[in-house]
Amino acid sequence: MEKLYQALDKQVANFSVFFTKLHHFHWYVTGPNFYPLHAKFEEFYDEVNELYDAFAERLLMIGGHPTSNLKGYLAQTSIKEASGTEKPEDMISHILEDFKLLRKELQETLDIAQELGDEVTADLLISTMSSFDKHIWMLTFTLK
Repeated sequence: MEKLYQALDKQVANFSVFFTKLHHFHWYVTGPNFYPLHAKFEEFYDEVNELYDAFAERLLMIGGHPTSNLKGYLAQTSIKEASGTEKPEDMISHILEDFKLLRKELQETLDIAQELGDEVTADLLISTMSSFDKHIWMLTFTLK
């Protein structure tokens, strides 16, 4: 069970850092695509905020203890923080790569949950992966 706790806690950290990164991009995007990107980045951070809470609460429900401070999040996240110098196309590329990375880690966490027979956690992971698959597809086509 400890392996599942660690995997879920890493996603809590990832969602916290990704939420902040998406907010940064939302605030600092410029150029002719400002309006649609500003709105899309807000949609993304709203979704990630919901997932951040859902994953932390699921971890608590199954006996784990989610990290709940910035130092802890930064120590275990896979997400790189924004540099502050990204142009709009770079922002889209970074978000796409982050969704791909999260998707991969969610699959690894799903494998652990299913090995343990934790179908409720598996359901949370599968629904998140489904949403991220759509984001990956749409962001990929945006950059073509």
